[in-house]
Amino acid sequence: MLANLKTALATRGVRQIDLCMKLKITPSVFSEIVHGRRQVSQQLRAKIARELRAEEEWLFSSTTIIPEPKPPKPRAFEGESTPVMA
Repeated sequence: MLANLKTALATRGVRQIDLCMKLKITPSVFSEIVHGRRQVSQQLRAKIARELRAEEEWLFSSTTIIPEPKPPKPRAFEGESTPVMA
């Protein structure tokens, strides 16, 4: 599955059906592309990347790199004391 392609759609608020209409492909063809069951021509890859304003290589990569979450910063509140545990 091309998780980055799905992520790009979601983060940009683009519906698959709308993208399919712009690309002049059927939703079933797009689904096959997303699930890795259909080869995508270089021309179609470029069109999809352009429509989603994303890097083609990232969109069609099968590996999703998720950054490590940053630990929350400790917060100090002025005038408050830390409760003591007994």
